[in-house]
Amino acid sequence: MADYGFAPLTRADYPLMRGWLAQPHVRAWWGDPDDEIAMIDSDIDTGPTDMRIVTHAGQPFAYVQDYPAHHWPMPHYADFPEGTRAMDTFLGEPSMLGQGHAARYLRARAKALLAQGAAAVVMDPSPDNAGAVRAYRAAGFVGDEIRQSEEDKPVLVLAFHPD
Repeated sequence: MADYGFAPLTRADYPLMRGWLAQPHVRAWWGDPDDEIAMIDSDIDTGPTDMRIVTHAGQPFAYVQDYPAHHWPMPHYADFPEGTRAMDTFLGEPSMLGQGHAARYLRARAKALLAQGAAAVVMDPSPDNAGAVRAYRAAGFVGDEIRQSEEDKPVLVLAFHPD
């Protein structure tokens, strides 16, 4: 398995993040790059979200974040136990798409969160985001229930089950 690093996001990473967020394959599922950076900036120093730049062979190529699933009103996670961590991610570098990296780094990150004491690790992709759902399932996330998010949008609720 390839080695992946998870460096804490810093403000120095904002230009990289802005470029990734502007990529069509990311922009289709995430918000306006400036709005996303503003949300990250409001959370980076004191918020509950652990934000990471994912590296492979020392090169940054993706973003992953995790946060307490019950910190904000997220009704689709209501039946998961306290201590559950929710994850969001995107693969920023288009040249890395379709190579199985997302499944591998998500699996590594989810296992690390469980080892650090998370009660469960969950994700909530849009059911229409077939590529993401495929990668999350390959990483070990399971589930087939579609629920309404806090924004009243349908999400596929997936929970990590290693092996």
